[in-house]
Amino acid sequence: MLEIIVGIFTLYTLIKIYVSFMQAGFIAKERESAPVLLGPGSYRKAANYAIDKEKLEIVSIFTDYLIFLFWVFFGFSWLQEFTGVQNPLLGSTVFVVGFLAVNYLVGLPFELYKTFKIDEKYGFNKMDMKLFISDQLKTIALFAIFGTAVIWALSYIIHSSQLWWLYSFFFIFALVIMINVIYPTLIAPMFNKFTPLEDETLKNEIEAMMDKVGFQSQGIFVQDSSKRDSRLNAYFGGLGKAKRVVLFDTLVQKLSHRELLAVLGHELGHFKHGDLLKNIVLMGVMLFAIFAIFGNLPPSLFAQMGVEQHAGATLAVIMLLTGIVSFVFMPLISLFSRKNEYAADRFGSELVDKQSLIDALVKLVDENKAFPKSHPSYIFFYYSHPPILERLKALGYHAD
Repeated sequence: MLEIIVGIFTLYTLIKIYVSFMQAGFIAKERESAPVLLGPGSYRKAANYAIDKEKLEIVSIFTDYLIFLFWVFFGFSWLQEFTGVQNPLLGSTVFVVGFLAVNYLVGLPFELYKTFKIDEKYGFNKMDMKLFISDQLKTIALFAIFGTAVIWALSYIIHSSQLWWLYSFFFIFALVIMINVIYPTLIAPMFNKFTPLEDETLKNEIEAMMDKVGFQSQGIFVQDSSKRDSRLNAYFGGLGKAKRVVLFDTLVQKLSHRELLAVLGHELGHFKHGDLLKNIVLMGVMLFAIFAIFGNLPPSLFAQMGVEQHAGATLAVIMLLTGIVSFVFMPLISLFSRKNEYAADRFGSELVDKQSLIDALVKLVDENKAFPKSHPSYIFFYYSHPPILERLKALGYHAD
């Protein structure tokens, strides 16, 4: 069984590396063609940024593969000896925390390099090391308080029932929904400052637009994103009565009122079409598949890895292999998402006006240094949004 798992993970790794190589090569070739949407300098800069990210991604994918081999051949048995605790629930929790801690330490250099080398090079990063460390400590603290509680609860479920995988699915699915509800009001403010939108004219225009489509929120807030990053974004956070409109301060600074309204009109299109609920259902299907498949692995697999089939080892194996299922589901989820994006674009263009949405999308490409072209295989696996040129074409804009 272990040979089959290693073979599947190897194939998964090779496909990801192949897609990244194709993307980097495609962009390197297109970099020399006539620029579209961007000026010559920005076009080349966006291409170089995309290539640098893919190079780092290839190294990261290969590192993940080596870590996978470490875990299945040596790591789990070593961790079991290192974290041996008599109490089964406490022992399982310590085992999973140890597994996640090792993975976190391995991934940290990649995050540092991307933030302080690549993003810094292209003018995106606004963080200093003090803020980066502060973010990491807050994340670790949140995990220590809530993450360990979730691991303990899952361990208890595994110890308590033969159908633990089904009950664990329901528990995690409910947790995902709860996090969506509390994130904008309880979690996000730990990392960013949110202030009510001060521009009364813009605020009234946004509220009038939301009233038109029946969207109710707790308020319109500006997030101080510029202290970390110069990129532009906006989102509707939360579910039910906890919904709030969040505008990055960079977006408010760079877009005109009409352009910003068009961007929010697009987001309101997702609300009107029920896309969030659709995404939650798709997420539920994927979570169910993960627990159904990896929750019924044979004891022989754990014996081959030199670890007892206790709750901690079971959860760690699920976490280790989740990426495979996600990667298989991703093209389907992305296909649905791309269709939803076209529909949201149509809604936003009708709610505000088509030209304002076109102008906003072109500005977003320029400000975010997003290279406007991608290899078809990369689009197939990773694009939750349609290629920007296709989105603009659907709105009636044709790039020169």
